[in-house]
Amino acid sequence: MLYWLLYPLADHFSVFNVFRYITFRAAGATVTALALSLLLGRPFIAWLRQMSMGQSIRDVGPASHQVKAGTPTMGGLLILFALTVPTLLWANLTNVYVWLVFGTTLAFGAVGFWDDFVKVRKKRNLGLTARAKMLLQIVAALAFACLLYSLRQELGFSDTLAFPFFKKAVFNLGLLYVPLVVSVLVGASNAVNLTDGLDGLAIGATLIAAGTYAVFSYVAGNSVAARYLQVPYVPGAGELAVFCGAMVGASLGFLWFNAHPAEVFMGDVGSLAIGGAIGSVAVVAKQELVLVLVGGLFVLEALSVIVQVVSFKLRGKRVLRMAPLHHHFELGGWAEPKIIVRFWILAILFALLSLSTLKLR
Repeated sequence: MLYWLLYPLADHFSVFNVFRYITFRAAGATVTALALSLLLGRPFIAWLRQMSMGQSIRDVGPASHQVKAGTPTMGGLLILFALTVPTLLWANLTNVYVWLVFGTTLAFGAVGFWDDFVKVRKKRNLGLTARAKMLLQIVAALAFACLLYSLRQELGFSDTLAFPFFKKAVFNLGLLYVPLVVSVLVGASNAVNLTDGLDGLAIGATLIAAGTYAVFSYVAGNSVAARYLQVPYVPGAGELAVFCGAMVGASLGFLWFNAHPAEVFMGDVGSLAIGGAIGSVAVVAKQELVLVLVGGLFVLEALSVIVQVVSFKLRGKRVLRMAPLHHHFELGGWAEPKIIVRFWILAILFALLSLSTLKLR
């Protein structure tokens, strides 16, 4: 919106020329999202308490978590609001990718909201059935994948898959690209959801991943940088750096209230939306496989659950004390803040490794 309103004034006032730069608008979106989160966070939490939006804690979880029962949940609504307003203000709204990613984020957020609402209404930690939630996520991801695939010629978007560290390892998938995209989005949303088990853990990893994909999307949308770094060039993808900047600001602002001891939880409305957002940006930036590195912490958390379930069904034995992975260390005697900070460090290392793929080819 500001891009539409203020950039045309550059013909008369050169100062407004800065609005043509994605980096400037990404910074503006970050600051705006952070300010909105900090300003609205306290009254929003008070409203959640007034509406009795308290979190129910699983009996099978660590006993130390029972003290968190009643903490307001559905804080992801604050994240979504702090993400929406800066995106609409600072992004170029004629860019189709912005609307595709933004719409997908809201769609996954809607699935999470429904799940959270059922939990709050029934005063239990079980919302939608696993099958129903998975089906809704697949529908949201399929809508994004089909729209992107159908518009690929108009957008100059390719249905190829590039492998990191190998500059010539690019494969044309054709229609198979659709199920790949669905797998990326559904996998990302569930991985973030599983990571959201300790105060500030998921949102801290989110701002790291969002900042990393701000770089990837900017490079993908810049023909000179893409050609120099030998990564797929996606015209218009750079505008998603503004969206990622807003996600970084919204994450920082939410972390202020979600840091241990948390005053509010994001709930599924936040975790599923975040996963959908990161996954869809990864697809548009043509860095689908790099998501395994960018979201390495999320992947480890998801794999820990898969390994635990498979091991118990096949061998009747558990590999971990409890899954996801953060609970394993928690039951091993690590203090919650120590687990959170060490996992953040791990997320940063994964992000640095993923950024190295830009040059190591």
